Amino acid sequence: MKTDDKFLIVLKDFIIQLTIMLIAAILITQFIFYPVRVDGSSMYPSLEDHEIGFSNILSLKMGGVERFDVIVVALENPNKNIVKRVIGLPGETVEVKDEVLYINGVVTEQPFLDTEYVNNYIRDNKHFTIDIPAFVVPEGTYYALGDNRPRSSDSRDYGPFEHGQIKSKSVFIFYPLNKIRNVGN
Repeated sequence: MKTDDKFLIVLKDFIIQLTIMLIAAILITQFIFYPVRVDGSSMYPSLEDHEIGFSNILSLKMGGVERFDVIVVALENPNKNIVKRVIGLPGETVEVKDEVLYINGVVTEQPFLDTEYVNNYIRDNKHFTIDIPAFVVPEGTYYALGDNRPRSSDSRDYGPFEHGQIKSKSVFIFYPLNKIRNVGN
């Protein structure tokens, strides 16, 4: 066999393997896991700036959206994805008054918030979560906030998120390696 023939065989194998890997990557990122890179401090301390991980598309499709799920939301303007936490479900009334969350008029604990961080912020700056007047979440939408309320653009700015905007839920952080963990409900 000539050298040119061997090269063509190797090149053909390489192209086939590359094509298979690309198809697999596309299928995985469209139907199983969605890649996530945290940009900013809106979910601090649950998620930190520049962390990298994956979010679960399958659990969203199979399990739906529940209160306090961490979700990845696609925004059209600006064209980007954001990570937030579901606070209000369709048909519910969400309200925050004097740092207390009310769902349908009932006080609702937020166990995912870092109590020490929130208390330090309140002590230094007065408000962690500025009051949110009673808001009825329209059917087919979800009210979501960042865990770092003073530094988050969320449903208070964009309005409730439609179910179709939610790409995935839960985030498994794998980088940096010393902070591997799952952040979700």
